[in-house]
Amino acid sequence: MTLVFWIAIGIFTLAIAVALMRVASAKDLGSRAIIGDLVYFSAVGILTMIAMLTDLSIMLDVIFLSSLLGILATIALSRILTRGYR
Repeated sequence: MTLVFWIAIGIFTLAIAVALMRVASAKDLGSRAIIGDLVYFSAVGILTMIAMLTDLSIMLDVIFLSSLLGILATIALSRILTRGYR
């Protein structure tokens, strides 16, 4: 079962690497914002896999709080990019 967790961590790491390479060719701020979200939530996914591997329950609180902050940051950035229009 731990092999599955390590494979998932590898996939998340690969997603982060590809997204960081994609930042250089992104043309607008919206694309960069989505790439930032991908990197952020991939890092949260890595933390989740590590928490399941080490069986630490305190990590789940950290993961929940960081996910909530990531969602709020995404909403705030989308409001900034659209200049407050819905």
